Amino acid sequence: MPKLLSQEQVERFNRDGYLHPIRVMGAEQANELRLRLEAHEAATGGPLRGDLRHKAHLLFAWLGDLVRNDVLLDAVEDLHGPDLLCWTSNFFIKEPRSPGFVSWHQDSTYWGLSRPDVVTAWVALSASTRANGAMEVIPGTHVLDQIPHRDTFDRDNLLSRGQEVMVDVDASRAVALELQPGEMSLHHVRLVHGSAANPSGERRIGFAIRYIPTDVSQTVRGGDSASLVRGADRHGHFELEPRPARDLDPGFVALHREISARNARILYAGTGVSSFNDPRSARG
Repeated sequence: MPKLLSQEQVERFNRDGYLHPIRVMGAEQANELRLRLEAHEAATGGPLRGDLRHKAHLLFAWLGDLVRNDVLLDAVEDLHGPDLLCWTSNFFIKEPRSPGFVSWHQDSTYWGLSRPDVVTAWVALSASTRANGAMEVIPGTHVLDQIPHRDTFDRDNLLSRGQEVMVDVDASRAVALELQPGEMSLHHVRLVHGSAANPSGERRIGFAIRYIPTDVSQTVRGGDSASLVRGADRHGHFELEPRPARDLDPGFVALHREISARNARILYAGTGVSSFNDPRSARG
């Protein structure tokens, strides 16, 4: 018996590769999280950049709480069982009237995970609409195998390598996953998706959380880490990450730096890019 999703929703996810919208929290609570983010940005002189957008749940206690949100995890458990790891998280922020976009791609391309049993929970901290560059998906494409991608390192592409699928995408089939603050979408790691730039005057803030069952492993040599967020880890494939008790704890800042460097080596293998702070890496 599913905990949160209906059986019809589970079947729809398996058929289409995505679900939306799912209410995770109230709009007021989502706005409180947005204000925490923007208070940090105001104090540090500008929007989050580079590795601060990667695994920020290890830096900020309120994001550590978000990746463990019970409503969110109930939905993920309905898809992947009771033993769950948060493998990573990423902010995808589009500033008003900015050219940043996300090319058509599959998430799984450079992640090195042993199986495509991965779901992304994309949590909206602001409205995400067609007008400000909401994510769009091509239903059913998750049943395809891994599609070859090319790296573009386009300066306006928000992806780590500016990767894009090396096949024609029928954009007429695209579905926009519009969300209100506090709602989320769920999508499969192999679903082809992307998003356009934000020509509007409104900031678009999304926090993407990547969940895996504990029996998934990392195939790239050098090890990897993840946060146990529900159940038990009986496999030990990942070094388990601690949970921050306060924002920007010096020990966690150092740990985050080390983990980000290791993850960058996985994601940028063979490109000559060495970190998320490299000028050629993700702008988003």
